Amino acid sequence: MKLFEKLDEDNFHLFAAHYYNNKQCTSVEEFNEDLNRFKYIKRLLSRYKNNNELQERLLINHIIILYNTFGIEAANKMMWFKIDEDQWSVIKTVLVYLNFLPENEKIEVPLDEFVVERLRKI
Repeated sequence: MKLFEKLDEDNFHLFAAHYYNNKQCTSVEEFNEDLNRFKYIKRLLSRYKNNNELQERLLINHIIILYNTFGIEAANKMMWFKIDEDQWSVIKTVLVYLNFLPENEKIEVPLDEFVVERLRKI
């Protein structure tokens, strides 16, 4: 069986630590701060869903930092695990915009048209 074939709550931190690549990190606290970016992303997505308030630049910044820290393949796996399925279309739209999503991944998830329009203006 392939290591970390399926992410779950029991192995998520071990998976994240395995793929963590932050040469400036000197403590577990810093590692946890980087993982907290998933919470920040979820909060931004909730604001968008509940209030139609999209802070696309902040969302992009958090995503770029995560992907630089964990690598595209691992960060994608972590993102799909951590983000609620009803918010996947927003995440997919941003990942496509950043060219972080392989063409054959999450093809069944539609793009969010409002987010597409906002990202085109950047």
